[in-house]
Amino acid sequence: MKNISNIALFSFFFIALLDSVSWAQSSSNSSSHQSFIQCLENYSSPPSNPISAVLYTPDNSSYSSVLQAYIRNLRFNESTTPKPQLIITALHVSHIQAAIVCAKLHGVQMKIRSGGHDYEGVSYVSNVPDFFILDMFNFRAINVSIEDESAWVEVGAILGEVYYRIAERSNTHGFPAGVCPSVGVGGYISGGGYGNMMRKYGLSVDNIIDAQIIDVNGRILNRKSMGEDLFWAITGGGGASYGVVLSYKIKLVRVPNIVTVFRVARRYNENFTDLVYKYQLIADKLPEELFIRLNLNVVNNTNRATFVALFLGNSQELISLMNKNFPELALNQTDCEQMSWVESVLYWTNLPIGTVSALLNRAPPTLTYLKRKSDYLKKPIPKEGLDSIFKKMVELQFPILVFNPYGGKMAEIPSSEKPFPHRAGNIAKLQYATNWNENGAEAANHYLNLTRTLFDYMTPFVSMNPREAFLNYRDLDIGINHNGRNSYLEGAVYGVKYFKENFNRLVKIKTKVDPHNFFRNEQSIPVLPWRK
Repeated sequence: MKNISNIALFSFFFIALLDSVSWAQSSSNSSSHQSFIQCLENYSSPPSNPISAVLYTPDNSSYSSVLQAYIRNLRFNESTTPKPQLIITALHVSHIQAAIVCAKLHGVQMKIRSGGHDYEGVSYVSNVPDFFILDMFNFRAINVSIEDESAWVEVGAILGEVYYRIAERSNTHGFPAGVCPSVGVGGYISGGGYGNMMRKYGLSVDNIIDAQIIDVNGRILNRKSMGEDLFWAITGGGGASYGVVLSYKIKLVRVPNIVTVFRVARRYNENFTDLVYKYQLIADKLPEELFIRLNLNVVNNTNRATFVALFLGNSQELISLMNKNFPELALNQTDCEQMSWVESVLYWTNLPIGTVSALLNRAPPTLTYLKRKSDYLKKPIPKEGLDSIFKKMVELQFPILVFNPYGGKMAEIPSSEKPFPHRAGNIAKLQYATNWNENGAEAANHYLNLTRTLFDYMTPFVSMNPREAFLNYRDLDIGINHNGRNSYLEGAVYGVKYFKENFNRLVKIKTKVDPHNFFRNEQSIPVLPWRK
């Protein structure tokens, strides 16, 4: 960790200072940009870690490269994209504390970025003119303890680094997180991120033991000192609504020496509708060691289904399971590949097997413009419905429609155990994924409209009242808090979709720990109106 013990001497100073801060309103009358910087320099400690070394303004020659280094969606790297007045690439906890102090004094909105993979750019773009980025990428330490099967992971680490460090110590341990190695830990875990071991071990947040956070009063808290309510909120409810999360203590899980993967594609003339229909019937009911993702797309004006799997066992066991439960796929031994668990991460992200060090690459192989949306499938789509969806997809060409199966551990954990409520009763989570390479507003509007059209077309087949959504597939189409200061009613529009019955508990916790709504973004948890 970032020398947490050495900051104890500064804590009283920061807390006393924060207690004296009057809550400034964000407006054109707020203190000048230079005064904000002077405040940061005055209140950051110690002298061996001056904050001036990690401040980047638009006048700085490195400003653009620092800003763009963690933009993962080119939609938010246009000349017209709102830019922060300042970027702080914090190296010390006092830099974070000073950022909170001075942002409150000067009425400047803080955006907190770890990996930049948030689909709508809310960690580095704002609809409020006066905002800055607190970039956490320097907080990336990972301390693995195989002895007690845990690891402390700072939020600026990427998932690939976590997997690599675990694999350095053990070939029979892993962590149930996502299949994209360059995703930052902070946003991924705090939003309830999932992966291809979720049917066996649940979500990332179902395997968190402890955490460290800096709250609105500048205090560094762990699970014991923050209390179970706040700990619950930052393990699935989005950490950026409550403070600056520094690190999570994760619980490692056991994996076999050998796992099996496959990726097989079927075209429309290959018993297509029956295959997809049968998949819906069995995907959430298979043994929990088996996860099969289904990708539906259009290639050369023809529907294609790709089945991608991870099985925590050997290929002979897998073939036996598939012959029993899904003979329609006609899986062969030659379709299967056996490898270590960490190598399966490479396989799923299309990296060459054997290049485990590639997991340390913090940037994705390619960057595109993209849009994502989500849905939850509660009951199988009938064959007639599937045929109509396939025709619609050929008509539109985009997006890809991805099915991520539930069941197993996901159906056993109560919906109130964590803020993430989408548990029993779901066959799969759906993702609408559209990528494109053309820049400009005209291209963006075209592809956004295609994505929204398929989403609208799917309305009769997915969850309703509410139409549920996944926080980490952030989607500003389903609601936004205006001017960065959302009302409870604005927040409920998207909050109920993301969190269902857990939304009101999140609001109560938010109102208690951040009553003046300092930590906010376009889809943050609102405070109760009578506490503003």
